[in-house]
Amino acid sequence: MTTLTVDIENDKDLPVLKEILTRFGLNYKVSNAPALNKDEDKLYKKLKKSFTEIKDWEAGNSKLQDAREAIKEIEAELNNGI
Repeated sequence: MTTLTVDIENDKDLPVLKEILTRFGLNYKVSNAPALNKDEDKLYKKLKKSFTEIKDWEAGNSKLQDAREAIKEIEAELNNGI
């Protein structure tokens, strides 16, 4: 058995996806994640952006930032409490 986990950001898409899964005869479970607080949401968005940038770099669509500059940015974020 294989399990597929999907994050759905637009709640309006959920009924359509449920119908598709039902028509394919697939069992599914819907669970709602708790809402993130302001700081968690900010961190989540930064991480998501970072992963997107990594994928772009792997595809050859962007260049990496100088390591010293990246470390300075990370240290600045840590000093700001995030």
